Amino acid sequence: MMTDAERRLWSALRSRRLQGFKFRRQHPLGNYILDFACIEHRLVIEADGGQHADNEADERRTAWLESEGWRIIRFWNNDILANTEGVLDTVVRILTSE
Repeated sequence: MMTDAERRLWSALRSRRLQGFKFRRQHPLGNYILDFACIEHRLVIEADGGQHADNEADERRTAWLESEGWRIIRFWNNDILANTEGVLDTVVRILTSE
């Protein structure tokens, strides 16, 4: 079940709605399930709630994903809900700065 923030983000990412970039939701990779992934650009977007603050498991996950060549960006759920356009602008900026 998706959080409100995940639903809002997915509605902007799905079906190539964000400048034609293709994202997958709940994409399995290794031992992990990624919230959102742009396979072509090896970018992971994580929508995090308070349980992710200073989380060692998240740090290990990020380290493993980076070692596999992925970039990870994390947004707090409240930022996604309060500033959706700013979050999407950040994603586009990262995707187009390669």
